[in-house]
This record gives sequence, structure tokens and C-alpha cells, in this order.
Amino acid sequence: MLTVPAGRHPVNNWRPERDPVALPAAALLRPMLATLAEPPLPSLENARLVYEPKYDGIRALVEIVPRKGGTDVRLFSRLGNEKSAQFPELVEALSAFGARLRASAVVDGEIVALDGLGEPAGFQRLQGRLHLGRPGAARRPTQPVALIVFDLLRDGRDALADRPWTERRARLERLFGKKAPDPFSPIRLSATARGDGRALFAKARECGWEGLIVKRADSPYRVGRRSPDWLKLKLVHEQEFVVGGWTDPRASREHFGALLLGYYEGGALKYAGHTGSGFDEQELARVKELLDELARRTCPFDATPRTNERPHWVKPQLVAQVKFTEWTDEGLLRHPIYLGLRHDVKPETVRREPPGPARLSARAAPTRTLARTAAPSGNPGRTPAPSPSPLTRTALDRLRDDLTRIEAERGNGVLSLPGEIRVSVTNLRKVFWPGAKITKGELLRYYVAVAPYLLPIVEDRPLVMKRFPNGITGKAFYQQRAPDTVPEAVRAERVAGDTDVPARLVGGSLATLLHMAQLAAISQDPWFSRVQSPREADHAAIDLDPGEGVPFSRVLDTARWVRDELEAIGVRGFPKTSGADGLHIYIPLEPGTPYEAGMLFCQILATVVAQKHPKVATVERTVRQRGRTVYVDCLQNIEGRTLACAYSARASDYAGASTPLTWEEVDEGLDRRDFTIRTLPARLDQVGDLWARLRTSRGANLLAVERYVRG
Repeated sequence: MLTVPAGRHPVNNWRPERDPVALPAAALLRPMLATLAEPPLPSLENARLVYEPKYDGIRALVEIVPRKGGTDVRLFSRLGNEKSAQFPELVEALSAFGARLRASAVVDGEIVALDGLGEPAGFQRLQGRLHLGRPGAARRPTQPVALIVFDLLRDGRDALADRPWTERRARLERLFGKKAPDPFSPIRLSATARGDGRALFAKARECGWEGLIVKRADSPYRVGRRSPDWLKLKLVHEQEFVVGGWTDPRASREHFGALLLGYYEGGALKYAGHTGSGFDEQELARVKELLDELARRTCPFDATPRTNERPHWVKPQLVAQVKFTEWTDEGLLRHPIYLGLRHDVKPETVRREPPGPARLSARAAPTRTLARTAAPSGNPGRTPAPSPSPLTRTALDRLRDDLTRIEAERGNGVLSLPGEIRVSVTNLRKVFWPGAKITKGELLRYYVAVAPYLLPIVEDRPLVMKRFPNGITGKAFYQQRAPDTVPEAVRAERVAGDTDVPARLVGGSLATLLHMAQLAAISQDPWFSRVQSPREADHAAIDLDPGEGVPFSRVLDTARWVRDELEAIGVRGFPKTSGADGLHIYIPLEPGTPYEAGMLFCQILATVVAQKHPKVATVERTVRQRGRTVYVDCLQNIEGRTLACAYSARASDYAGASTPLTWEEVDEGLDRRDFTIRTLPARLDQVGDLWARLRTSRGANLLAVERYVRG
């Protein structure tokens, strides 16, 4: 079998362009994931697109290694769990297939249940197969299954992830053949329709398929990433939900009445409704055993739901696949039906998916391509701007009053946040800014005041902490990893591919924000990407850093020059004070943009500005050689680097706050010291959330870089 040398990083650190031969073993691979299509929907007639059925099964990465005297075959789920024991007939069929191969192969596919006609059936039929090979489980499979392969990641020594889909498909067809398989063949090649998906769409509706996958024909395989290069065009409403509890059974029913379901939003588990349909007696008993093992006394949802029968709560560790008709106006599921438990989905990744295009007509499907062109408006396809925080002014005022009271009394206490969340705070009387006599308590009150504006900025983003336990004049230190123990409502999780840090704090909840301030992390420093797609930057940034003795007016001049270069290629930039000495300019990027592309764009931009204005601007990294210039820094666009986000407090001597600006303010001139944690709340009341425009703005088309360089 393929092995990974000791000390080798898993696949999420692998880059085909850097090391095309050293593809890690399938056990470490994570599959490319599709993004749910949103209006405007992809065209069903487009020469650059490919259409495939959306198979409703278990994603599988398969490693086939032919050897003398036999073939080694291993099947792995999307989370890297081996599934070979659950599907022995697939291993046997793949072993026979591998005997004909000259070299090893790694393929991507879907394990599906088969109906009586040999056609792929729903995920629900696979439930009995998931426990095969476990202690006490039945040893002989009864539900027939098949592996439908649709991609090829390795062919012998050739790693193919960076090759276009058309090349990977051609090599896959050479391996498996184009001939239609036997109706009950356990190994099959996926159906495809190139350029015209209307017939496949009609068949999907006729057969009741879950939907279609729409792929760019030239798309590479983005290992471990969710990318808009592949889109899910759903025809039915179906998604995963986290199980937060169960209710007592009614009448003669045994075990439990219904599962209580939810999804994560801003780090909180939101209640989505309950389902008691779709179970047989065997599944009721099996699920109840799992529920009993996870039982807890407190409700895991952010607000305790009203239920028809007595509720019981569990640790939110189970994920259920559920089919339903629609979402109600109250945000609850209508007619949900349980399909099964998912062992290949992490609970913390479950989000509410936007409504799928269930009523799309093949004839009237609106036109949209997956080419990397600028979106018309509102940046369709980007991660949607988080909805406004549900925190009310009354609740925030009460929290600020509680903080004032705790600081006035002993300085230690417990805050009660909305949703029955409790966060401990200590040493609120400690002075963090000696010059301005600003205490730790005032810092927490500031973050409560700006939380509705700041939380959407950091939502789902890993955070780096710079802690000042003795205030801004004391020794500070950076902390990448989350504390070993955090309050229950504080979000901490491992980032895919991050082998050095076991877990990071992830932004989006008031509890996390206040807990970080409690730990003396003065600023909020998020990644440019989200935990769902850690290697795809949502924006890039230019950091204007003045040298010693350089007036802020030169920083403003440099910002205007950056703005002029951006406008010349039709790209919008969004300025804000850094909260310290400089100024930041953020640039929204198209969905799926890797960090490297944003870095290259900013590097070119910075170089052009420095070349045109060498007496004021520089890209020289060595501080001693910069002189009295403004450093146009693009290095914060490296993956894992951070900048203090908008509305973040800063450890500057004047207690600055990073404040979004209008370009009119930059043109007219301003004093950076006017924007502090004491003045920003009043400014927000006057001008509103200027930074919201960045989250909803059309992403920059980095194909313009080529024209930019030529110009």
C-alpha cells in the first residue's frame, strides 16, 4: 500500500504544483467537495460544463495497489476512516480489477445501495451496511452495493490533481472502460453529460434523484476543499443535522419519539425541528443506545426548544441525514424524514444550507457559467454575508451594566449571555492602558458594544491570540492553539490540514469574543479564510506601515495611490485604520481563490506603487533600509498570517480601534488617533457598518492581473 514517510504532513498541506509526484496515501486524502448552487443557477447548456448525477451514498477514496500474488485495496471515507470491512464485496471486485493494472491507482467515487433493478438507491438503505465488521454486527451483507467512480487522483506515478477534469476523466475511462456496466456490477463508471445536461436533468427528475453535480470541464481537483468549480444542483431538500436530544415516545412506540435537530450558526447550535419519521424498530433501538451514551443534563441548543413530549438532551456528536419539504417562516423543518446517521460528517461543520433549486425547469434554467468572471452584483457564489447578529440593544445594555457592576464590586464574576450561556470574567479592574487609564473591564464593555458589527467579520474564521496579561506595557506573547479547557459555548476546533496546532479558537460568537478578552487577547486577529475552506482566501489586504518619524499624511497619500491603481483595473478597495500607526486596504476576492493568488496580486500592486512613488513608498522588507518611507506590505496574505480585523481594539498607546473609512475621509485627511475604543461606538451609531460592503462586494477577478502587468 502507499505509505507516507515519518514526519510527512497530511494531504491538506500538499500542493500538486510544488510536489506533483508525492501524492500522500489515500488514508490521508480528503475529497474535493461541491458547493450548493444558488441563483442564478448554472446553465444546462454550456460547452465548458460537465453534468453528473448526484449519487446519494458514502463518498469513498479508494487505493488500489497491484502486487505479485494479489492486490491491496483499501476504501476510506471523506474523513479518512477505513470502510473496507463494511464493504467486502467491493474490496473483492476491486482486487480482481487491480490484477489487470500495471501500476497503482487512487480513485474517487461514491458507495451506493442498489435497488431491485440494480439502480442506485438512497442513503437510507446503506444504514445496515455501516456496522458490518464491527463487534456484534451481522457478518454477511444483504443489501447490494456498488462503487461508482468519477475521478482519478493517481495513475501509477502520475499525480493528477492539478490536471483538468477532462484529462483525469479520459485516463479514468482508459482504466475502467466506457462500456455500460452490467446492471448488478459492483464497480461502475459514473454517467456524464458534457455541454448539455438537459436530458440528464430530466432523468434526475423522473427517477427522483437527489440532483446533479455541475463541474467546470477544466477544473483541477482541489484536494480537501469545497469549491464552486463543482456545484450541487439539488432537486430535493436534504441535508445533515446535528442531534441535540430526543423526546419520550408516545403510545405503543418504544425507545424514543423524535430526534431534536439543529445546525451551527456563529458557534451556537440552532434548533431546526424534530423528526420521528423514517425509523424502523431496529433503527430506533440502535439510535437509542447511542443517545443514552451521550446523555447530558443541559440543553445544547442556544435556546431551549418547545417540544410535544418531555425532552432529553445529548452531547451534540451525532449527525443525521434528513429529507424535508421546506423551511417554515419560523426557521423550522417541514415534514422532515430521518434517513440515517452520518459517520463521515463532523458535527461542528453542519450549517443550514440555503434552499436548493427544487423546482428548476430544464427548459427555463437561467444562464450562468462557472468560468471565473466577475459576478454581476452582491457577489453570488461567495460565502454569504452572515446575517445580522440576533443580539438586541437591550441585551447588550444589560451586559455592559453587568460588567460595570462586577468591576465596581470585586472585579470577578459570571456573565449571563443570551441563550443561557455563562462566561466567567476576572480582574476587571486591571489597567490595560495606563496612559488612558482604561481597564480590562472597559475593554470587555467595548467588545459588547461593537459585537453586532464585529462578530459577522470573524464568523467561522480561525483566530490568533496576542495576549497582554499585564496590559500593553507588559510582556506580550502570541498563542496559536486554543486553551485545553474552554467554556462550553466557546468554539474551538482543529483546522483541516493544520498538523501543528491541535485546536484553534474560531470566531462568530459573543462567548468566544468575551472569553478571548478575558484571556487578555486585546485584538481580534482572524485568518483571511474560513474553517470550511482554510486555503481559500475571502479577501486580500495591503498593510501600509509608516517608518519611524513618517507622518500619517504620507500613509494617506500611499493609500490614495493604491486606490488609484485598483480603480484602473476595476477593483474596489476598502480602507480602515489599523488602530495603531498605519492603514489597511482590503480587496474582496472571488470564491475559491487560493491564498497564493491574492498574495501575487498584492505583491504586484505594492511593487507598482513603490516604483511610481519611490520617495514615499517602499517594498523593502529590511527595516533599516526603509528610511522615512511607508512600507507597502503584502506579506500578511500568506496562509495563516493575520491582521487585526475591523472594529478590533489595538494595543496602541492611545487605545486605538481599527475603524472602517470612506475614501472621502481618506481624501480629506484625518487623524488616526481620533478612532479609539471610546469613540468608535458613537461613530457606529452615526455612520453604521461601513465594513458590511466588503462582505457583500463583488470579488476581484484576478485574471485582470495579466492585463495589469502588461499595462
